[in-house]
Amino acid sequence: YNAELRLGPVSTTTQFEYAWCMVRSEFKSDMKRGILLLEDLFAKHPEGRRDYLYYLAIGHARLQEYSESLKHAQAFLEIEPNNQQVIALEQMVKKRMEIEGIKGVAKATGAALVVGGILGLGLALLKK
Repeated sequence: YNAELRLGPVSTTTQFEYAWCMVRSEFKSDMKRGILLLEDLFAKHPEGRRDYLYYLAIGHARLQEYSESLKHAQAFLEIEPNNQQVIALEQMVKKRMEIEGIKGVAKATGAALVVGGILGLGLALLKK
């Protein structure tokens, strides 16, 4: 990718393969770079839309950007509704969204209890 980039425009195939590798990286910055490259391909090359949507869904899921991932998975399923791999991805993303939602509620409840406890303690001390 970098060698082609130094010589001029990068081929669609090279950009896709590089983006695909970036999305699979363990580093968030690489994943984000891969997503940007895939979004560029998606905008400029509609013939690869199916593949770009799939890896966009994967990339966003790996970054825990579940609503974006779900959006791309559902767009993919509009093109190919019976793709079992994407159906499984969609189900996994929905499950993760549910889990994250439960964690969010638990954190908010815990924070409210802590604040309530502090206020209660403060009021008790003021009454003395």
